[in-house]
Amino acid sequence: MRPGRDNIAAPDLPSGLAWVGTEPESMPALTASGPAIVHFIDFAQLNSVRTLPYLGEWSRRYREAGLSVIGVQAPRFPFGAEPEAVARGLSALGVEFPVAIDAERELWSAYGCEGWPSLFLWSLGGALAWVHFGEGEYLATEIAIQEELRKIDALRELPEPMAPLRPTDAPGARVIAPSTEVFPGGSWERAWTAGEDGEVLALDYQAGGAFATVEGAGEIEIEIDGKWQQPISTTDPALYTLAEHPSHEAHSLVLRPTPGLRVWSVSFAAGTP
Repeated sequence: MRPGRDNIAAPDLPSGLAWVGTEPESMPALTASGPAIVHFIDFAQLNSVRTLPYLGEWSRRYREAGLSVIGVQAPRFPFGAEPEAVARGLSALGVEFPVAIDAERELWSAYGCEGWPSLFLWSLGGALAWVHFGEGEYLATEIAIQEELRKIDALRELPEPMAPLRPTDAPGARVIAPSTEVFPGGSWERAWTAGEDGEVLALDYQAGGAFATVEGAGEIEIEIDGKWQQPISTTDPALYTLAEHPSHEAHSLVLRPTPGLRVWSVSFAAGTP
């Protein structure tokens, strides 16, 4: 959405942040040559991960036209503040733009983020041009990017906006809200540890897909509606796909992780009717 006024200035980047990739000099320096996106994520959080292919493509498409893209890893779980874990997680997701690790959520607070992900587009000179919280609005966001670039060079040829990567991403798509995220350890602050808290996790859900945020190396056996699926291997802390469906569906899920694996969250993606 467009901001309520046109004079909201970009907060500068705090000193002392760890970075994955090349650290920008400052926000004023970044926006001196063109518009800039600051995208707040957590590399192991479902909604964040689903936006990253768009951010990566926008960075590749519009870099030469003047757009800068930086990410901010705002940790949701404890491992999300560890630079090595963050670097490996971003690499596995194919993220190439620089990402700051906002371990204390200092920048998160300065920006007034409302959840994961939170996207801010700053114009040439550093005024807020567009903001979006959560998934979606990909076409509108890319149009906003192009509008800012055309302010620099109205005659520059720009590509057609990206086609939706998923049916649920299309403008006006009808989607059904998925089941609520489950924190099997009792809260987002405590993981469920296989072997200590039980041998299996069992739950029912309605969604277009199921995903787990898992920490530790091992294997997860998966049973859906009484049928065992291909196990998944876990290595670094990450979001792992448990099941994906062509539409919003109801299923029973049982997970049997290797003892010692920590399951922080089981989350669900929206699906089409």
